[in-house]
Amino acid sequence: MNDEPILDADLIRRYGGSVPRYTSYPTALQFTPHFGHDALLTALARCNEVAAPSLYLHVPFCANPCFYCACTRIITRQAAVIECYVDHLLAEIALWASHWRGARGVRQLHFGGGTPTTLDDTQFGALMTALDQGFGFIDDPAREYSLEIDPRTVDAARLKTLAALGFNRVSFGVQDLDPAVQQAVNREQSKDLVVAAIDGARAAGFRSVAVDLIYGLPRQTPESFAETLRQVAALRPDRVAVYAYAHMPQQFAAQRQIRLDELPDGATRLQLLERARATYAAAGYRMIGMDHFALPEDDLARALDAGTLQRNFQGYSTQAGTDLIGIGVSAISRIADCYAQNSKTLALHAAALDAGRLPVERGLHLDADDLLRRELIESVMCRGEIDYDALSERYGIDVADYFGHCATALQALADDGLVELSADRLRVTRRGRPLVRNVARIFDRYADQALTGRHSSAI
Repeated sequence: MNDEPILDADLIRRYGGSVPRYTSYPTALQFTPHFGHDALLTALARCNEVAAPSLYLHVPFCANPCFYCACTRIITRQAAVIECYVDHLLAEIALWASHWRGARGVRQLHFGGGTPTTLDDTQFGALMTALDQGFGFIDDPAREYSLEIDPRTVDAARLKTLAALGFNRVSFGVQDLDPAVQQAVNREQSKDLVVAAIDGARAAGFRSVAVDLIYGLPRQTPESFAETLRQVAALRPDRVAVYAYAHMPQQFAAQRQIRLDELPDGATRLQLLERARATYAAAGYRMIGMDHFALPEDDLARALDAGTLQRNFQGYSTQAGTDLIGIGVSAISRIADCYAQNSKTLALHAAALDAGRLPVERGLHLDADDLLRRELIESVMCRGEIDYDALSERYGIDVADYFGHCATALQALADDGLVELSADRLRVTRRGRPLVRNVARIFDRYADQALTGRHSSAI
């Protein structure tokens, strides 16, 4: 293993600005309200009937606010509010299913939030039954039916129930094990609680257990975060995601509770990232993309080897070539050559469904240029390379020539050791992997339209 630091302070200074995460291309900033319910139905009518569906269901509720959160979430403990939302989710599932042609089988399902385990077992059961009836669950060990869990909300019995309902993967939101950091972000949970949750998931039969961490949080130091990384590695989760905290208080009110003087600076954030890379490399994990680590036998590592790794709104996915249906407030769908995002409030979401319409608030129809750039950027983000010849054959153009105007910017990346260039290929180097979003940005025709502060820091 090479323990030498990948980046230095000069690179951080030059490349550490705001860059999209590229969970989609074009990014959600390009979505327009001119794309609505009727446009989505048109996309559904012409979608590839061979592609299997991937389902995402958003549960926005949380009992308490975590100050770092940048997700669409609603702080409530009111059972009536949650029950009303579940009723509308069931209506949305039925409406989607009525427009969905063919029994293609669901290869991937993910419940995200918020805190999905805010729902009770009866509500989970009703939703899983509706999804199965509407889209068709498959009995295949390769399927990935996952959910995000706050370790504070489950016990061994609850985990067994969730496994019995059909979930086979779980991701525990840990973020950091240091009590001082937990206090600063209003997310206090003991290591014993995390251990019990992971042990309970394994005992319940979940085939994959993941842990989510965040670097760049207030009060984190390289030493304290190294201890969190070490303790998590000792638990041997199948996957570890180490996300960069994006401080955007102008967009997310809860982040205004975080003290600026307690946030690590760019150089310290780099040290935190380097500690993560070194710790998980030493522990036998493979680095997937820019922020995930997986054991070699995990499906994420196998997808990387097979060239089927995909990046979507939940991060990295093993299921390439699927249409993504987003259900619930703020959820985003990717259907054929379109994106569609649902309304972000409970009231608007419910009103659309009560009127018999899919709750689409905005979206985008991709043109030919968008589709080419999307595939190219996904290749950079997932595989760390671009095969110009393969893309040229697929799109019937000389792709290297098409992006000839990017040559100067790409050469600058090469001069900094971030990429290697040849006539038919671009390859992201080990040094460039933490800055892979900067590489992708070169091919983003909308990049200069993005406003500072609307995207997270590259490091």
